[in-house]
Order: sequence, then structure tokens, then C-alpha cells
Amino acid sequence: MAAIGLIDLSKDFGAALALDRMTLRIREGELVTILGPSGSGKTTVLSLIAGLIDPSNGSIFLGDRDVTRLPPARRNIGFVFQNYALFPHLSVFDNIAFPLSIRKRPSRDIQDRVRDMLALVRLDGFEERRPDQLSGGQQQRVALARALAFEPDVLLLDEPMGALDRGLRTELQAELRDLQRRLGVTTVLVTHDQEEALSLSDRVAVLALGQLQQIATPEEIYRRPRNAFVAGLLGAANILEGRMETGADGRRGLRAPTGELLRVDAPFEAQEGSRLQCLIRPEGLRVALRDDSEGALRAVVSDAVFLGQAARYHLTTEAGRSLVASSAPAGPSLLRRGDAVMVSWDEADIWVFPESDGAPGPR
Repeated sequence: MAAIGLIDLSKDFGAALALDRMTLRIREGELVTILGPSGSGKTTVLSLIAGLIDPSNGSIFLGDRDVTRLPPARRNIGFVFQNYALFPHLSVFDNIAFPLSIRKRPSRDIQDRVRDMLALVRLDGFEERRPDQLSGGQQQRVALARALAFEPDVLLLDEPMGALDRGLRTELQAELRDLQRRLGVTTVLVTHDQEEALSLSDRVAVLALGQLQQIATPEEIYRRPRNAFVAGLLGAANILEGRMETGADGRRGLRAPTGELLRVDAPFEAQEGSRLQCLIRPEGLRVALRDDSEGALRAVVSDAVFLGQAARYHLTTEAGRSLVASSAPAGPSLLRRGDAVMVSWDEADIWVFPESDGAPGPR
């Protein structure tokens, strides 16, 4: 397997800059997910690694090989496309065997390898079926088996589960992660699904407008995002703004425009009066009919949504601020619209970043 190095990589399509001086190093055997909204440059990164398009600037390394100008056939990369790209006229066996046949592998080796791959993706007995006789999940398994059949150094996945229903997608995510760990193949997954990125990845790389915003472990990028854009992309986020201020008791906090002094602990040296933003995830907020915690805010429930294992509350504070909280409902005590409540949190559940360190603006 090979590590991947993208060095100062850019790609423009005429006047449109799809990727802007991206540097990213992916370790051997690692699964990294590239996450971002439509138009962020995710698929462009995969196409550059695979050699389907050439970069405008920068270099691409697979292990210690500079493959920047090598054709796709000389990179030893497996690619699973969003629509699977299976050959409709070929059987499952022949689809998986195709990359081995064009590499002139002996017939006996091809048969043995295809059988091994069918067992690996749990499709024994499906050899003679055509793609139109398979479910979406089965087609995805065939595409994955074909991409892995020739033992690639790197596996690229372009939203391979985007067309599947939620239940099947969750099942196949677990299978994919288990398979990737067992094989140890260096893998790059592209998705716009934040839950998929968090559940599958060793690390998550967030893109916005062709610029790399942050790369970190799923837990770190969820709890310690670099800016408000990353925070919002990784799930529901309460972003509060204000200036750093020292209260009468000597403790520091964030003085919000609405007047509240929010108790926070900045993880860096923040000067008095400096403008900051802080993140509180919905599950970090406590909502109760009574709360004597220091700094608790008065609020009214503007909406309550029952989600089974949790309840989501949309709140409006006394000063007019909107917040979202999530908590486990306690039987019939689910809060209702119009309830007056108190909102509090632990300082450990707040993450602070400079207000100026936001997502890139439009070009």
C-alpha cells in the first residue's frame, strides 16, 4: 500500500479555480474522507489522484513515486465511481475479472482471485448475474470487488453510497470500514454526508471553495473545529459571537451583543476586548424548567421535535438569541412549545476560535 502526498496542488478550469494550492498527506493504510458541499472541489481531488485530469500546478506522490504526469494505468489505483460504472452486458464474474484480464493475468489466477473477491464481499453464488439483476447494495459490492481485485496501492471512493437508502447505507458503511481495515489499503472517500465521514474515517479533510479548511480525527474536527464553516458542516452547531471580557468576579467570559456574559475558556491567549466565536453543540446544552447554574439563560421553547432516542429543542433566549438543544426525552416529561426553561452548559463543552478565522469568502 502507498501513502499519498498532494503538494501545493491546484486545478483551474478556465476562469474557474476548482482547487487552490492544496497540501495534504495521507498515511499508508489510512482512510481519509474528503468532506464538503457541492462545488467544494472534492471530486476534483479524486480525479487528480487517479490521473483522470492533470493539475494546473503542484505535485502528486504515491509513496515515493512522483505520479503527477503518469497516466491512470500506471498508478495502480482502484476507483469506485458514484454510479458504480459496471458493464451492463457482463456478468458479475466478468465485471470483477475485467481489470485482471486487461493486465494479462493467467486464466487460473483470474478465476481464483474473482472467487476470493466474491467471498470477501459476500456475493458467493452471484457469479452469473448481470448488474440489472442486482440490488443497489449488491452493485456497490461488485464495484468494490472489481476495484480491489488487482490489489491496488490506493482505493478511491466517489460517494459510492449516495444512491442507497439510509438503512442499507449504514449497513454498507460498516462493511466497508471492516473491509478496509482488514486489507489495510490506503483509501480516500469523497462524501457530502457528515455522518458517513465521522463514522468511517481515520481523519476527515474539510474543503470549501477548493481550499482545505482542516484535517483532523473525527472527534477533533467535530469538537474542535477550526472555524464556523467547519463547525456547521459537521452537524448542528450553536455559534455565539462576542468580545472577551473579565467579569466583576475576575472570571473571563464572552460578552454577547445581546448583553449576556457567557462563561467560556478560550484555549489560546485572547486579549481583553478581542472578538471571538464559540461553538456549543446541541448535546452540550442542558435544558430544564429550573436551573440554578451560574450563567444559565432564560429561554422559551419555540419548537420541540421527538426523534426517538432524543428530542431536539429550538429555543429563543430572553435576549432574542436562537439556540438548538438535543437531549434524551424522559418519558412524558418531553418539553412543549411555549415552555419557559433555563439553558446552561459546562465550560468543557464550549470551543472558542477567533471571529476572523472563518470560511473563505466567495471569489
